[in-house]
Amino acid sequence: MDYQFKEIEQKWQKFWAQNQTFKAETDSAKPKFYVLDMFPYPSGAGLHVGHPLGYIASDIFSRYKRLKGFNVLHPMGYDSFGLPAEQYAIQTGQHPALTTEANINTYRKQLDGIGFSFDWSREVRTSDPEYYKWTQWIFMQLFNSWYNLETDRAEDITTLIEKFNASGSADVKAVCDEDTKNFMPSDWATMTSEEKQEELLKYRLTYLKESTVNWCAALGTVLANDEVIGGFSERGGHPVEQKKMMQWSMRISAYAERLLQGLNTIDWPEPVKEMQRNWIGKSVGASVRFAIQASDEISALSQDYIEVFTTRVDTIFGVSYLVLAPEHELVAELTTPAQQIAIDNYIAQTKKKSELDRMADVKTVSGAFTGSYVINPVSGERIQLWIADYVLAGYGTGAVMGVPSGDQRDWLFATHFNLPIVQILDAQQDIEHQADPTKEGKYINSGFINGMHYTEAIATLNAWLEEKEVGKAKINYRMRDAIFGRQRYWGEPIPVYFKDGLPYLIKEEELPLILPEIDKYLPTETGEPPLGRAEGWKYEDEYEYELSTMPGWAGSSWYWYRYMDARNDSHFASKDAIEYWKDVDLYIGGSEHATGHLLYSRFWNKFLKDLGYVQEEEPFKKLINQGMIQGRSNFVYRVVDSEGKATNTLVSHGLKKDYKTAALHVDVNIVENEILDIERFKLFRPEFADAEFILENGKYICGVEVEKMSKSKFNVVNPDVLIESYGADTLRMYEMFLGPLEQSKPWNTNGIEGVFKFLRKFWRLFHNENWTFHVSDSVPTKAELKALHKIIKKVQDDVERFSFNTSVSAFMIAVNELTDLKCKNRQVLEDLVVTLSPYAPHICEELWMLLGNEEGSLSYTPYPIFNPAHLVEDDFSYPVSVNGKTRLNLSLSLTLEAKEIEETVLANEDVKKYLDGKAPKKVIVVKGRIVNIVL
Repeated sequence: MDYQFKEIEQKWQKFWAQNQTFKAETDSAKPKFYVLDMFPYPSGAGLHVGHPLGYIASDIFSRYKRLKGFNVLHPMGYDSFGLPAEQYAIQTGQHPALTTEANINTYRKQLDGIGFSFDWSREVRTSDPEYYKWTQWIFMQLFNSWYNLETDRAEDITTLIEKFNASGSADVKAVCDEDTKNFMPSDWATMTSEEKQEELLKYRLTYLKESTVNWCAALGTVLANDEVIGGFSERGGHPVEQKKMMQWSMRISAYAERLLQGLNTIDWPEPVKEMQRNWIGKSVGASVRFAIQASDEISALSQDYIEVFTTRVDTIFGVSYLVLAPEHELVAELTTPAQQIAIDNYIAQTKKKSELDRMADVKTVSGAFTGSYVINPVSGERIQLWIADYVLAGYGTGAVMGVPSGDQRDWLFATHFNLPIVQILDAQQDIEHQADPTKEGKYINSGFINGMHYTEAIATLNAWLEEKEVGKAKINYRMRDAIFGRQRYWGEPIPVYFKDGLPYLIKEEELPLILPEIDKYLPTETGEPPLGRAEGWKYEDEYEYELSTMPGWAGSSWYWYRYMDARNDSHFASKDAIEYWKDVDLYIGGSEHATGHLLYSRFWNKFLKDLGYVQEEEPFKKLINQGMIQGRSNFVYRVVDSEGKATNTLVSHGLKKDYKTAALHVDVNIVENEILDIERFKLFRPEFADAEFILENGKYICGVEVEKMSKSKFNVVNPDVLIESYGADTLRMYEMFLGPLEQSKPWNTNGIEGVFKFLRKFWRLFHNENWTFHVSDSVPTKAELKALHKIIKKVQDDVERFSFNTSVSAFMIAVNELTDLKCKNRQVLEDLVVTLSPYAPHICEELWMLLGNEEGSLSYTPYPIFNPAHLVEDDFSYPVSVNGKTRLNLSLSLTLEAKEIEETVLANEDVKKYLDGKAPKKVIVVKGRIVNIVL
């Protein structure tokens, strides 16, 4: 029977599901290997052919590792809290849970259809209360912890309370808010419980704080930086502004150095590690206090200085102005009446920009003068105080020094606003703008550091600042604490209630705190988040719950541990499961998560390790970012008349040069080999039902362009359609065949036919001419074993280095060689089936069964052992020349000596014909090279 892929694939997918073939056992004696995909958000559109690329690669690797004797954990689940479901709920009134369930069912059907070896018994969904119970539990552990700088780890908040009881706050070294109190043990003892709770909030790893956030009024929620593009929301393209709100935050900054150093211990793509290093942004410098000059025009101040962090304290003699972030808490106090309108207008304009836009804009010069002045603590000079949007409130102290003589941006700012430029010649200028202590260069005309080298000058200034109590040496990190709240409905409820305005945790035994039902999924009329609509939703019928929900990254920041023990009711994962699986050996997913999910996941993992819940410092040993499969868009060309008006005429691509045209996207599914199916196009675009089509050679040829695959461009290719036409094994191999896994590449359905023909040819190896299954038990030939062991070695090497595309080519060569050899040998073909099975599992399962292996799946069959002896060449094809002219080639054993080669060649009947009865004058034999006969 010919290759019946539909029946074969349905049969084995059903077999795997019924027999739980890929269920991983935690207590296995085999070595473990944990392969993880970044789990998907299940959208209503389902999968297109770009989505499964990473899943196919991880599946090939998982199947290969099982053949190699590993106990493989390869799970799948869904990141199922998301804005799209909530937006759909707002538009239709349908509960997000119903939309999410329907989308998951679509995804599951598609994933099953591709034949993935997932352990579905461990499926998780972040929106399932049985899952988010533990996300809430982790939040509670963070709330009940503080970061002890002495031990360099998180500890239970009770250890901090013990310190307060014993010695007050004097000896506490912690990552905390700046406005913590100094108190003695006796002071702590006399504080009320509310005062204690208020002070402890300044130390907790999750805490409430007024923060500048990305507020999207249309979506009614705060957005993360990576959810904002060009000042608009990534979802829906709605305007986003900067706004101050009371928000939950997490002290990821406490882990900045550990997050930085941990990058040196993991096998990740260097661009991803570099993005994290830049995001963490470690800077070594100094903190300097500029005293605010008193003035009748400004009211009483909450503090009398502005603190600035600088990496170049040696340039302090060149400071000619100071700049605050527009959101800085002192701006309102320091703005004089004469400057009020200008400051207000500038702040209003700044709110329209996202922080990423402000950071990226290095060309625009803008700012506003507050009317106030500060004093340079070293030179004693009075300098102006400005605001500018290139300064961010959350980086450093939200204030920067303006040094026009040493910085291009500062020079542009100073010249634009006609500010003074203090000319100094410092070591940075003197040694080619490199603050390198190994190079020559001394400070000139730079105050009391004249004549000093860089390192000496820095040390001197830092000591002077500390002695005068106006500054000190400091290490700063660009990374800020993570905002942990969204003003939306579809997310994890935060397990907190408020009593007398202060937050308290609910009891652990009350978890999960389940989302309540509400009538609408919009903020309330008074501006509260949607949860404010829940009737009677109060803790102990008295206290208000937190109305914000957790951000989208909460559930994905620990999910790999839940896979280890997904049905545990008493722990997020058992100790035994965590000790066995430890961490993820291979993680595959998109590089767009470099500074979001991957950074937060590492943070939560380190925190859980600090508290003794997990063993490993880093969650993901090796990371691979798969490239994007880009869409192949097709276009038709509408003729435009002389007045610029679109006509109802469409001209073929090859003829459009003779017309003025406008390109229109066309559904790629009605185009084959760039030829448009005109009748289907008329159905696709009814307005062209009566259109005139100008053809070339009787066909309408479409234009082609490579773009991002999206519904708006009509270039989305549904994998279900391809599976229906060619089968899942063909799709799997073709996606790998497109190119290296980590590179982006365009999709072209036209090439899939070649892979399908290969699988038919592979199937034919096992059948005779009338498609009857036929193999022999004869002894394999040397040529057959050579072809087999070449592919065994090639696939083994390729899979281990994730070079899947080259294996597909090698399989095609191997099958061609065995076809030419008319190989029907059972031993050879059986090993070939096992070797190919990670790539094309369905066809290989069927052939494995036909070969007489009735026990079931081949998934745990040992991978064939490569024998290098089969690749050693024992024979050599000697070119035989007569009087210098090559006449033929003779294959002779390399073990023959020169005299034996000569005798064998001269005895050959074909050689005798060229000798024509003449005796050779000389026979020259170069072993392993050539035989030359001289007559």
